Amino acid sequence: MKTNFKLLILLLLLILPLAMFAQQDSTANMEGIEFTDGTISPDSLSFEESPDTVTASVDSSKTVAATANAGDSAKNGKKSLWSIFIAGLVGGFAALLMPCIFPMLPLTVSFFTKQSGSRASGISKALLYGLFIIVIYVALGMIITIAFGSDALNALSTNGIFNFIFFLLLVVFAASFFGAFEITLPSSFVNKMDAKSDKGGLIGLFFMAFSLSLVSFSCTGPIIGTLLVEAASKGERLGPAIGMLGFSIALAIPFGLFAMFPSMLKSLPKSGGWLNSVKVVLGFLELALALKFLSNVDLAYHWNWLDREVFLSLWIVVFGLMGLYLIGKIKFSHDSDLKFLSVPRTILAIVVFSFVVYMIPGLWGAPLKSISAFLPPSATQDFDLSTGVGSGSAAHTDGKVKKYAEIFHERGTPKGFDPYYDYDQALATAKELNKPVLIDFTGWNCVNCRKMEANVWTDPAVAKLLKEEFVMAELFVDDKTELPANEQYVSKYSNKKIKTIGNKNSDFQASSFNSNSQPLYVIVDPNGQILVPQSGANYNVEQYKAFLQSGVDAFKKKN
Repeated sequence: MKTNFKLLILLLLLILPLAMFAQQDSTANMEGIEFTDGTISPDSLSFEESPDTVTASVDSSKTVAATANAGDSAKNGKKSLWSIFIAGLVGGFAALLMPCIFPMLPLTVSFFTKQSGSRASGISKALLYGLFIIVIYVALGMIITIAFGSDALNALSTNGIFNFIFFLLLVVFAASFFGAFEITLPSSFVNKMDAKSDKGGLIGLFFMAFSLSLVSFSCTGPIIGTLLVEAASKGERLGPAIGMLGFSIALAIPFGLFAMFPSMLKSLPKSGGWLNSVKVVLGFLELALALKFLSNVDLAYHWNWLDREVFLSLWIVVFGLMGLYLIGKIKFSHDSDLKFLSVPRTILAIVVFSFVVYMIPGLWGAPLKSISAFLPPSATQDFDLSTGVGSGSAAHTDGKVKKYAEIFHERGTPKGFDPYYDYDQALATAKELNKPVLIDFTGWNCVNCRKMEANVWTDPAVAKLLKEEFVMAELFVDDKTELPANEQYVSKYSNKKIKTIGNKNSDFQASSFNSNSQPLYVIVDPNGQILVPQSGANYNVEQYKAFLQSGVDAFKKKN
């Protein structure tokens, strides 16, 4: 057992330089990025309930009332873990089609069926082999989980340096898949593990599974690395372990399945050049994903490199090259000659080129709702035919100078909206106008936020409610702009130094509303008292419109 533990630690040390990081949302789930700035403690809140409202007093000069909804965070967490698990499954099935693994399927299954005294024995060995594959990969995920935890992973996910490192890391993975080089483990270590697989019994089976993991690392390493990036970026403590569970299950299922039904092996396609084509296609996808990490840094630090049309141009080129590769117009060093197009390859090429054509109108401002979650905010679009050239967002209709507007208005706010970016200023305006306040906890890197803005806020009825019935407060939780020295403080809630605008808004969200996921929508009256239960991302337009209307009705009833 001690030896096995040492081997797992060594494997971790070999993989971490390639796979350490932490993105979404960040987002609340694969649909969104989670951001935490301290451990949520119910002790800091005191609750009062009434028939119409749920309010909470907070010991803070910045706010006098709030609400707690831990159920939303728990639900988002479950969704996030499921999305990570599914991503792991997809990654595992993709890994099966790699040249390092696919040819080993029939060889390994044949070994079990021929070397065992009976069919039942062969099946049991194959199932144990698959189980050990699961144990090995889940152990990797657990070690990362135990070593870093959700708070550290969340901090990394919104850190500009690490996001830039993740960008470079995925570019390296893509180059590996394109055939520039192979990411391999030391041959001496691999040979030692392979030699141990000759032992009989459970130990031999374990090291056979371990050998598969090591030998196939040149193919699976980039996939595992990308998966761990995604899992860690969700901020879920069990994210890396859950991702590896999905990955290993997908990898293990075929070995048990083909051992039970050996005749199915005949239906497998023969190994050939198509396996390398799978690697190259994945390389293009890695490259596209890498740009998302670069965009995260660009937005949070206001570099202004990747405006929406620049990002789209790069994606159009990447997927255009993928389409040309699929039809054989470009080749890489390890590719074999493509004498004809197979039906699956043709269909995939059609899908890719259709996607490219779909993205092109986005260069002139088309909303591209199906991929809006992955794109920079629409406000970064310099040329938009729907609103005019370089029109930016709506003008400051009330004539007030809005705090932080120079940071967020032109690049973060959806076109046509004119929110406040400071909670206190929004409350003061709400008192003047006698309107409720809609607090929108959002983020530069929030995938769910972009999806809500592009798919729900663009509905005419929703947009009318937002513009006419509310004073909007858009609070970015991941912005890196430093507060003036006289505005920096130590949080009474988390005991952490609040140095940036993002820190301030994140601390406010966690301490006042017991939530750390974005987007979070809270409707309060001008005194900061909650009017209706808060809401997370809701892509059903009618339901979200009903949520807004309920806030308006509650405000009118209270007055």
